[in-house]
Order: sequence, then structure tokens, then C-alpha cells
Amino acid sequence: MMNTIQLKIDNKELEVPKGTTILDAAKRNGIHIPTLCHMKLHDMNIENKPGGCRVCVVDVKGRRNLAPACVTEAENGMEIDTHSMRVINARRTLTELIISDHPFECLTCAKSGNCELQQLAHDMGIREIHFEGDKSTYRKDTSPAIIRDPDKCIMCRRCEMMCNKIQTVGVLSAINRGFMAVVSPPFEENLDHSVCTYCGQCVAVCPTGALTEVDHTPAVIRALSDPTKTVIVQTAPAVRAALGEEFGLEPGTLVTGKMAAALRRLGFHFVFDTDFAADLTIMEEGTELLDRLQRHLNGDQTVKLPILTSCCPAWVKFFEHQFPTMIDIPSSAKSPQQMFGAIAKTYFAQKQNINRNDLVVVSIMPCLAKKYECSREEFSHDGNPDVDFALSTRELAALIKLANIDFHALPDEDFDHPLGESTGAGVIFGTTGGVIEAAVRTAYELQTGKTLQRINFEELRGMEGIRDATIDFDGLPIRIGIAHGLGNARQLLEDIKSGKSHYHAIEIMSCPGGCIGGGGQPYHHSNSEILKARQKALYSEDEAKTLRKSHENPYIIKLYEEFLGKPMSHKAHQLLHTGYFDRSTTFVEED
Repeated sequence: MMNTIQLKIDNKELEVPKGTTILDAAKRNGIHIPTLCHMKLHDMNIENKPGGCRVCVVDVKGRRNLAPACVTEAENGMEIDTHSMRVINARRTLTELIISDHPFECLTCAKSGNCELQQLAHDMGIREIHFEGDKSTYRKDTSPAIIRDPDKCIMCRRCEMMCNKIQTVGVLSAINRGFMAVVSPPFEENLDHSVCTYCGQCVAVCPTGALTEVDHTPAVIRALSDPTKTVIVQTAPAVRAALGEEFGLEPGTLVTGKMAAALRRLGFHFVFDTDFAADLTIMEEGTELLDRLQRHLNGDQTVKLPILTSCCPAWVKFFEHQFPTMIDIPSSAKSPQQMFGAIAKTYFAQKQNINRNDLVVVSIMPCLAKKYECSREEFSHDGNPDVDFALSTRELAALIKLANIDFHALPDEDFDHPLGESTGAGVIFGTTGGVIEAAVRTAYELQTGKTLQRINFEELRGMEGIRDATIDFDGLPIRIGIAHGLGNARQLLEDIKSGKSHYHAIEIMSCPGGCIGGGGQPYHHSNSEILKARQKALYSEDEAKTLRKSHENPYIIKLYEEFLGKPMSHKAHQLLHTGYFDRSTTFVEED
């Protein structure tokens, strides 16, 4: 039987489990205590509670000093006042002190409207700062995907928790002491001189504008305004399950049709779906898996197994830096974003008689690492990138609002063809387990020559950080591993290196939940219920599709007939495959 204690908070008699903090006791009973540095990831049992900001202080009867609620354990018989005048005065003073060393740039700050410090000041009615003095100043750091403005860092250390405990990348940590203390890469180096993967999870949890994404919106607006350019757009599967949140809709509300309509109203000449490229990815990646598997079964000792999915650029950069001896194991298939760009600027450009340099490809992505991926040198042709710009889900929402489009009043519209047709397999790419499930649907039928009797592979679904399953390919057992979150990916790779795990195929996604929890999605602060709602939405759209296997997509079939020949052909390899680089000895990205 669980031990419980009894206490009073704001004159309410409460009973909570022993060991509960005052903050959690209050939350359990609907009592609000403001916080700034605190963040709890319930599904991962990880909590950021440095107790440094002291904004959550409360008045405990009989205690001389105020107690920080996030780190103070509730005790039997405690009487707590969360909003006494003494508490309010202390909180206002603490908030003023934090603001006194903070830039007054709310009008131009990328986090304005989503800044927790700004909201805290508003809630406390702070209209002037009574403390003056020197402000700490640091060098601003702009990478291909993330902007770090240490002047706005409040030392909450949430980003440090995400980078070190969840993602295990180890880029961000507190450095210096006293007034000059800040969270930074080692030796205050730039992010692009570090092992940063640009997953954006630090941006997703930062309460201020200290960490924000590189915004491609101005460049996209200029392109849409240029009459000499044909501007096309692709939208990733996870975006449709989250975009509605920016317009007040419930998490998990599918807005696929309204999103397509909004993109047309913004002036894009063609509105396409990255799900088409996801189907294309399955054709290449699935064929590569079957080829490796067949050679392995035939006794070829040089075959590298397990094959690892390669759709996630943050995951790619992670293993390039941290597991360079394994760079020949992942699939050589490009990500759907880059496959789309390569096909758009060759096949589609030729069909439309458009010069490659006059065609602008824009991606709408849930992921900040996609901005970095656009800039990788191998994804360009004579200096012209396959994908020109990537906007996050948040940035698309802001652009729709800027254009004064009434999102709720928009009709549902379809994507354009030929690069807008997709199957249900392409849709589920946006969630953990979705890529490998899509691959299994196609690989099974190509391997066995038989029609799948069941489409849904429930054993590959879920939100556990590491999962595994064995799928019966008509008598041939295929062992599959799945991981989401780079910390879980690290564990899986270490097990492979040590010989503990023996899989044929592994799916890895960098962000918790996969793309639905990407660093460019509407801020969800790792709320698992929001992620589950988004996941459910993608499976719902998959169920509603007439075609649910990538190899059944008629426009994919036509693409191979007219242009590529067959999966893994010479032309397909040129356009749709890539290589990886050992980045363990140098952290400097090429210009």
C-alpha cells in the first residue's frame, strides 16, 4: 500500500503520496504555482528542477524562509500558502531581477508571444524594473538551423536537460560562474563547431528567445514575390497533425485539406506532399533492405546488417559524429525531403519546362534539422540546392496569419499531381514506428509475392523509447528494432556494437515520438498526451486512404516507368541516394 501524507495548501486539505514535491502536490489538486526553470517529462521519469529561478517559492507555516516548491518535499501536516503577499512580493522581485539582466527586445524577439518570461511578467503585473546595473553580454551564434542568443539565457537549464539526458548529444552545459554564467557549447564555441545534431529539442523547451530557429520565412516571401520564379511547396506528414494547434484546434486535429488551401492562398504555384517522397523512399529503402537481406541469406559475409533508416537528418549527423565506424550500415537512401527536391528539380522541372535555377522548392517541416539538411553540400547541383528553404510548422502558421488568411474558413483542397499523390504508408512516416511499418508493407509483398492479409502492424506501434518485434515474411522471420529520441538510439547502437542485439532492420528517429514531436512543431513541452493525439491522427489518415502501400502509388509507378527505370537503378542511385561522412575528428561544417 502506498504511503501517503496529509497537508494543507491554500486552506485545502490534501492527501498525496509520500515523497511528492509541494509543486506536484499543488498541481495534482488544481492549484497553480508559477514556474520557469522547472520541467517534468512524465513518460521518461526525468525532471529538470534546479530550483535556481525561485519563481515557485511558497510560504510554509513555521518556516522562516520561503521554500522553492519544485524541490521541496511535502511533509505530513504542512500548511502552505502559495499566494500570500510575502510570496507575491518575493516572486515579483525575483522576476524583476531576472528581467534586469535580459534584453528589452520583445518587439523583435522570435519567441515574443511564446516567451514564458514575458508571460510571467504579464501575469505578475510587472510594469517597471527597479534594479539597474551592468548586463551580461555574449556573442550571438547562428548555425544553419538554430540561433543561440546567450544574452537571453536565464540559466533554467532545460536545454541542458534535453541535450544531455534525453538526446545524450552533450553539446550544452552551464559554463562560467556568477554574473557571467551561461549555458553554452564547450569553450563557448559555435554550434556548427560542435557535435550538435540540430534536432531542435533545446529550442522546443527553451522558455525565452535564447534558442530559436533560423527563419527562412523572409527568403520564401521574396521568392513568392518574384515573377521570374516558380515556387513549389512540399508538406511533411507530421505537420498536418499539429498545424491546427496554432489556430486553436485540439491536438491531433487533421488539417490536411485546409493546409493545402492555405498554401495556395499564400501564392505557391504547386502544392505537393512529402508523403509522395515517403512512398518513393520506401521503394528505394525497401529494395535496399531486401537486397542486403538476400545476399546475407546467400552467405555473403560482407553484407552490413542491420540496415538503419536514414530519413532523419539529426539522426544522420548524430551517427556521423558519434558512431563513425558504423556509417556504412544506414541505408544510403536520402530523406523524403531531399528525394522530393531531387525529383522536383529534374523530373518535374523537365515536364513543366522550367529551368532548374528558376524553380524554388520550399519544405514545410516539423524538424529544425531539415534546415541544416538543405544546406548540406551533397544535396545541391552546381551550387543550386535540391531544396531551397525549409519552414517549420510554427513558421508556416505565422506566415498564414501574416497573410490574413482565415484558416478556419478555408475549404478542404487536395494536393496537386503528380508529386502530391500518396498512400497511407507515406502518412505514417511522421511517427515513431511508421517508417519501418511502411517498409514492411511493401517489402513483405515484394519478397513473398503474396498480398498482405493485414495492413496494420500493431507490434511496431507505440511510444516506448525502444521497441522490437519479429515480422513473419511467409516463413522468414525479420527482426526489427525501433528507437525514438537520440538517447535511446545511442543505447540501441551500443547494443549492436557489443553484439547484444541482432536485428535485420532498425528505425531511428531523433525526436521523442518521432516527427510529431519535432523541434519545429507547435510548442508542446514534451506533453505525451499531445504527442499521442498527433500520432493517432496520422494513423487515422492512413486508415482512411484507399491505397496504403507505397508500391501501389500510381504516380510512383509512373515515375519509375518514365524516368527512373526501377528502384536502385543507376539513375535512381544518382538522384535518390547519398553517402555519409566521418565527422568524429572535425566539428567545423563547410561553408
